[in-house]
Amino acid sequence: MYSHDSFGLGHLRRCREIAHTLVEEHKNLSVLILSGSPIIGSFGFKARVDFVRIPGVIKLRNGDYTSLNLHIDIEQTLSIRSSIIKHTAEFYDPDLFIVDKEPLGLRGEVEDTLRLLKNRGTPCVLGLRDVMDDPDLLSTEWERKNTAPALSEYYDDIWIYGLPQICDPLDGIDLPPSVQRKMTYTGYLRRTGGSDVPMPVLEKIGEETPYLLVTVGGGGDGEEIIDWVISAYENDPDLPYPALIALGPFMNSDLQHDFQVRASKLPNVEAITFNAQFESLVDRAIGIVGMGGYNTFCEILSYDKRALIVPRTVPRMEQYIRASRAQELGLVRMLENDDKRDPQKMATALRNLPQQHLPSDVVVPGLLDGQKNVIKLADNCFKAKLSKLGLIDKLSNTN
Repeated sequence: MYSHDSFGLGHLRRCREIAHTLVEEHKNLSVLILSGSPIIGSFGFKARVDFVRIPGVIKLRNGDYTSLNLHIDIEQTLSIRSSIIKHTAEFYDPDLFIVDKEPLGLRGEVEDTLRLLKNRGTPCVLGLRDVMDDPDLLSTEWERKNTAPALSEYYDDIWIYGLPQICDPLDGIDLPPSVQRKMTYTGYLRRTGGSDVPMPVLEKIGEETPYLLVTVGGGGDGEEIIDWVISAYENDPDLPYPALIALGPFMNSDLQHDFQVRASKLPNVEAITFNAQFESLVDRAIGIVGMGGYNTFCEILSYDKRALIVPRTVPRMEQYIRASRAQELGLVRMLENDDKRDPQKMATALRNLPQQHLPSDVVVPGLLDGQKNVIKLADNCFKAKLSKLGLIDKLSNTN
């Protein structure tokens, strides 16, 4: 599996979830994740799942990339990454190659690997989250990157980890019928676990105390929602439930410090930076406040949590599209950031959050069938390769 992981946690956590699903289903299967995430080593992995850490990059606010830690230019960094990816694939010789989100990888770094594996007869799959971006913006981006031809040339399947009721992630891209036939909606990836993981020791929130969990994923762009929530507690100290705020490992350290100082002055607000067993925090919360990234949305659905989503709209419309459609279906409630961030408006929303409907009150067929369908689709890929090699019985005989 390949994930470019320039910043944040979304791609890595999605790949990890899929990898764990596949090795649990097939006891003779191993998965190797190629990732640029600087904190991939902070996560636990199941047996037969491992990773290769390629040099990290970070996306600047102007859209350019730069090397995360190495003092070399971005082109050198990308050359190193591309070489590691290709040589790892060459020697690992996978039976299936899954690419997350970017069809050609970051700035085309995975194209040589796709060409190598395609020539070897290895099935190649593009995995897409449910929402990519505003169709007009995505169309312009893909045209600039000359991305669309890769879907015809290199990929056998396109798995969409969501449902069309929420979004068609490739809406706006002019795709031939041959590519459209490769697309399969899997449903969302159900998250499990949490209740069996010990709750981290918190200073203000007891193990049995109901709380609202405020999460901004990696935290690199979540300062506005954190500021808004803390302001609500500062202006309305009688809010009925305490807030546990997860700042995220990528939030600016000065901002982290400022938020922790403000939280320390409030009796019912506690701030932490990062917890690798995040599902345990979600599982025990009575409500979720978040930006509505893909993984947060999957957790809200999986743990059946009432949720208030405050989506970002820059640099992508992804979160807004997902949140607005989910609100129309009755799965969550959305609060738009109007840049004024009135503390009383947030306080009212927080007070009302525990009275919302649960996501499970809405019937959406196939909503959380992601794992089940990924297993079926992967099996089809394995069988296709084995069939080419005249070894079609191998899969069934070794399960």
